[in-house]
Amino acid sequence: MPIKKSAMKELKKSKKRQQHNLIKKKTLKKEEKKIASLIAKQDISTLKKELNGFVSKVDKAVADKIIHKNTASRKKSRILKKVHQLSKG
Repeated sequence: MPIKKSAMKELKKSKKRQQHNLIKKKTLKKEEKKIASLIAKQDISTLKKELNGFVSKVDKAVADKIIHKNTASRKKSRILKKVHQLSKG
């Protein structure tokens, strides 16, 4: 445990930030699963609406430094590739 008052405050802030970041990561995972289920159902109209929201949330997570930019790029690329294959075939 920290001894100084300022260190204790900093620990509190750190824990609060950690909780906030975990919540954002969980919502990203939920969104990703929702998109995956829509791809499995082949529901293109709903998929395109949800896709914009997902891409936006991923970009916000990168801006908040919750996930790395390359990770975000990979996630978006993989999903967009599947959506493109669905709409093509």
